[in-house]
Amino acid sequence: MEIDIPEIRAELEAAFARYEQALVGNDVDTLDALFLEAPTTIRYGAGENLYGYAEIQAFRAGRSPAGLARALERTVITTYGRDFGTASTLFRREGAPGRVGRQMQSWVRTPAGWRVVAAHVSIIADPEA
Repeated sequence: MEIDIPEIRAELEAAFARYEQALVGNDVDTLDALFLEAPTTIRYGAGENLYGYAEIQAFRAGRSPAGLARALERTVITTYGRDFGTASTLFRREGAPGRVGRQMQSWVRTPAGWRVVAAHVSIIADPEA
């Protein structure tokens, strides 16, 4: 298996950038489109455990659009072969001093493009503070 084939990694980097733009802009339609519409899709959030696309979609629909801006740090995107990859990043929000967020996503290439099949978001005390 080849790791980080340049053109495949560029595709996933673009999908991740599209996700990030949709997240901070509260573009719920794009966020929904970037998650695989399947009962096996999972998102563990900072305060919720979501199993299946329907639960993730309901969460997005009810989420407040306030305070979504954030700065990313140490983003690592890695592809494995041509159809699977991961995206990991740290993030900080102005409204959460002394805290750092962590986000990991597993992405799969589908006929419709790259889709998140598993995601985890957590926030911890900043070990560098």
